[in-house]
Amino acid sequence: MSYLDLSYKPKSDLVCEFYLEPAKGISIKDAAEHIAGESSIGTWTEVSTSTPRIRKMAAKVFSIKGNYVKIAYPQELFEPGNMPQIMSSIAGNIFGMKAIENLRLEDIDFPKEIAKSFKGPEIGLDDLRKISGIKGRPILGTIYKPKLGMNPKEMEDLAYKVYSSGLDYTKDDENLCSMSFNKFEDRVSRILGVADRIKSEQGRTVIYAANITAPAHEMLKRAQFVKDHGGKCIMIDIMTAGWSGLQYIREQNLGMIIHAHRAMHAAITRNPKHGISMLSIAKAARLVGVTALHTGTVVGKMEGPKDEVIEIDNFRKSDF
Repeated sequence: MSYLDLSYKPKSDLVCEFYLEPAKGISIKDAAEHIAGESSIGTWTEVSTSTPRIRKMAAKVFSIKGNYVKIAYPQELFEPGNMPQIMSSIAGNIFGMKAIENLRLEDIDFPKEIAKSFKGPEIGLDDLRKISGIKGRPILGTIYKPKLGMNPKEMEDLAYKVYSSGLDYTKDDENLCSMSFNKFEDRVSRILGVADRIKSEQGRTVIYAANITAPAHEMLKRAQFVKDHGGKCIMIDIMTAGWSGLQYIREQNLGMIIHAHRAMHAAITRNPKHGISMLSIAKAARLVGVTALHTGTVVGKMEGPKDEVIEIDNFRKSDF
């Protein structure tokens, strides 16, 4: 069957834009059809169980402009509120197909019905400003360095220095969780104690993003520990914890800011011809429910093209 319909106009479909370089000897139309089939109802051959009813759920290639292809997916193909399943469909087997040389998921347009099936952020930007009491200026933050090696007392002392200097927001680094030299509970209770001290001395509410990344059951224990000690923010390495882990924590309705670190993203996003764009990851993360997200710095040691960073930041502040 054909998955190509250049006259199709998407209405309530989930739409993906791909950058596509077909394998040698394969046309871009044929390669695009392979992608649409594999990511919807197709497989490597025709099967007798493919009925007319099922074929109506096929994805449709509706736009091909140079190496950019758009594919529309009927909503019936997706389980509401299940980001792992959605990603398994639109960003799964297709990257390993022999019909392609390179493939990159550039953008995802989620229809309202699917978007509404996710909780989204429990704490938004306006809420964050209410919590911190900061209006009319950026919220200023820093990361504890060196990222590994300090003990909880050293981090406590450093926290007091940076908060006393006027910073609003501090966070753990991505690989600091609970080690022999720096146990999670000791670190968190000390730094949140500093936050209480700053509140008493300066009347300011400062925020600490404690890295709770771990297996899902342990993340919940750590998140609850933060909340029980007056914390207002938790951090999760969303790429390594996975969509399932992130959704699990968000759906606990803990009433805390979820700060998303994107460690490992570049293994997927950095190749401009293959993988998944950071914009696509950012859209999915916002649907699932993160408040804050690393989007790139433009300058500094980590790569982050200016246009992409601006696009992601604008999206994060939009009404979606």
